[in-house]
Amino acid sequence: MTENTSPSSIPYDRKVPTDRPLRIVFMGTPEFAVPALQSLLDGPHEVVAVYTQPDRPQGRGKKITPPPVKVLAQQAGLPVFQPEKMATKESYERFCADAPDLAVVVAYGKILRPKALAVPPLGCINCHASLLPYYRGSAPIQWAIARGETQTGITTMLLDEGMDTGPMLKWNTTPIFPEDTGGSLHDRLSAISAQTLTETLEALVQGTLTITPQDHDRSTHAPMIEKDDLWIDFHKPANEVRNWIRALDPAPGARCLDPNGEAWKFYAPLSVETGISAPAGTLLEVEKDALLIACGQDALRIHSVQKPGKRRMSVQELLAGTPLQTGTLFSKPSTP
Repeated sequence: MTENTSPSSIPYDRKVPTDRPLRIVFMGTPEFAVPALQSLLDGPHEVVAVYTQPDRPQGRGKKITPPPVKVLAQQAGLPVFQPEKMATKESYERFCADAPDLAVVVAYGKILRPKALAVPPLGCINCHASLLPYYRGSAPIQWAIARGETQTGITTMLLDEGMDTGPMLKWNTTPIFPEDTGGSLHDRLSAISAQTLTETLEALVQGTLTITPQDHDRSTHAPMIEKDDLWIDFHKPANEVRNWIRALDPAPGARCLDPNGEAWKFYAPLSVETGISAPAGTLLEVEKDALLIACGQDALRIHSVQKPGKRRMSVQELLAGTPLQTGTLFSKPSTP
């Protein structure tokens, strides 16, 4: 993956009000979007409304829980709107009544139709967690780790009718370190998202913002991770298995079945042991603080696990109460 530079940048030519703060509608839902909203609250512009997903059941108790963006918005005294669908007359009329100069969209989780995209005269700016045109879609953080990328970043872009296909505005990069997990990279990109949004709005007001069309021929896709994707395939090379476990750490967690059909989850830290050839999924060694499991090529040393109904724990903690035998086979469900 190379950086998304392009010689075809052109000036952003929409007229920006200079005699007053911009009126901004913020659209976002999860924790990832909170720093971006906070950056707007700390900035010179006016957040006139926040749109977020409806409250949903969370956790084992299925307690109805507000989205993190809603919590911050209410603390700031902002109007909050939680439509089930944006593509309704009520949602559209509400959006128009907010009279935004600009909409900022960060992990909102809902599609904006062309009619809504046309409401703010300065457009709808989205913060996307990849270096576009790479990793378009709903899970760019996880797929970048899973595919062994060493660099990613945040791109601000103007939303259009496609899936992350609009012209780019600003971008900032960050390395993907070997020890990174989906969780650590999520947190770092969340902070970079706020920084990149601030830089984008500053350039917009100063009249120095440019737009850069994406090279669609270089695009890659980061689809939603489905339940069937969560299973570890030990027939793959150990480094690929390692990357997949890292990508799903801490949630939803990569999992496999023990011989009794119970689902275990494996987490980072992980290391690859080369030069080992054995049936994939076989527990080769039970060490004081690690399990060595054979893969299609080489083997993977795992230090953190979670048994069904238990908390995440170190292998050392696990072995204090759960004896394991070498030769134990870990697998994924067979496909019909």
